[in-house]
Amino acid sequence: MSGFDSFPFGELPALLLPWYASAARPLPWRETREPYRVWVSEIMLQQTRVAAVLGYYARFLSALPDVFALAAVPEERLLKLWEGLGYYSRARSLKRAAEIIVNEYGGVFPRKYDALRALPGIGEYTAGAIASICFDAPTPAIDGNVLRIAARLANCADNVDAPAARRTLRAALAQAYPAGQCGTFTQALMELGATVCLPTGTPLCGSCPAASLCLGRAHGTAKALPVRTKKQPRRAEAYTALLLISEDGRTALRKRPESGLLAGLSELPNTPGELSPQAALSLAEALGAKPLRLTASAEYTHVFTHVEWRMTCYRIECAAPKKIALGNTTSEGGLPLIWADAAALEGEYALPAAFTKALRKLGGKR
Repeated sequence: MSGFDSFPFGELPALLLPWYASAARPLPWRETREPYRVWVSEIMLQQTRVAAVLGYYARFLSALPDVFALAAVPEERLLKLWEGLGYYSRARSLKRAAEIIVNEYGGVFPRKYDALRALPGIGEYTAGAIASICFDAPTPAIDGNVLRIAARLANCADNVDAPAARRTLRAALAQAYPAGQCGTFTQALMELGATVCLPTGTPLCGSCPAASLCLGRAHGTAKALPVRTKKQPRRAEAYTALLLISEDGRTALRKRPESGLLAGLSELPNTPGELSPQAALSLAEALGAKPLRLTASAEYTHVFTHVEWRMTCYRIECAAPKKIALGNTTSEGGLPLIWADAAALEGEYALPAAFTKALRKLGGKR
């Protein structure tokens, strides 16, 4: 096995750039070098499939067309625009970074890698992508795709999650960046990992423009690479969620705490554990609702990166809530419930997928 420092990465641009010119998928964020739009796309694409991002990207830019709009948007509106993409801390980091760009840089994106890296939510990969695509800097954007490509090309059995291996690769790959085409080279590597040098199954070596250089292909080891730290199994947690529907058609929501998983988002009222139907009715009453009847139930699993929620959900019809101080909340006997009408549920409150699944399964719309 060889290491990254001995592989001729400098020969890659001559192979990848012509291939990318003819094979690249037409994606909207590839039509621009404007840093705001590239940045938004890179953050959205973290741990999210391209097909899922396309619609969100268009809607987000329509609502927030520049960094000034993003810096000024109320958080609830921002989270609503992000609803369904998951990893909501990404959206909050976008806003914090936008505020810094507006307040400290006059709305002009910093061009240097280190300045980009210092912004909230921008790690080594995203800083490298923005600097190379938007400012033609020879800064590699090293993510799982690039680690996989490099390990196979170099036939490298080092653990690519080790910081030393990443540093070695970054230094070696930076030397390969072609002046005037740095951004195109970054995107060619991304495209190769997404469409040819695949993470699961057999890589499409017969279609790879870099096959003539690939030591992993030559040695028959490509499919076994890269070597990565074994992930810990996700822990499982049981929850019971309540879809409380009032006689006048409103749905009970609640705000999650401002820290932790899904921080600050709206949710269906829920509690740890798997409750019986009678216990669910009792919980609804304790939360300040006036349950009339339990009409349906559903079970499903929602998977996060490190944990999975095994959900038991009950639809409970309730009496119309009393109108108190805030006009649409009840709080007797527990945490405040927000009773959202259909328009507010659809257009105002950001509800994570862990709970919108309950709406769909139990006839609460979405």
